[in-house]
Amino acid sequence: MVFFINTGLNILTLGLWGKLGRVAHYAFDAVLISTILAGMKRSTGLTPSFKKDTLTENKDVQSWIEKYLGVGEWVMDQSVAIAGSSSYFERKR
Repeated sequence: MVFFINTGLNILTLGLWGKLGRVAHYAFDAVLISTILAGMKRSTGLTPSFKKDTLTENKDVQSWIEKYLGVGEWVMDQSVAIAGSSSYFERKR
């Protein structure tokens, strides 16, 4: 039954249904990597350095990288807020 539903969706969407899942997977992976980098920044102070890279001399690329890393910071903030208000987590220092 599931096979027929997936096949029907692929036919109706001209094969875009499978590609949408792949794009969602890549987007999730990108956010996960950005969040890991944000966690590294929070816990160690280490950040990616693009000072010597000629690619980042372009202001548009610099802006895109800052926005990408900002998404990870936002996800990290939201995750900490949710975990902090949950009874499943407690602070120990």
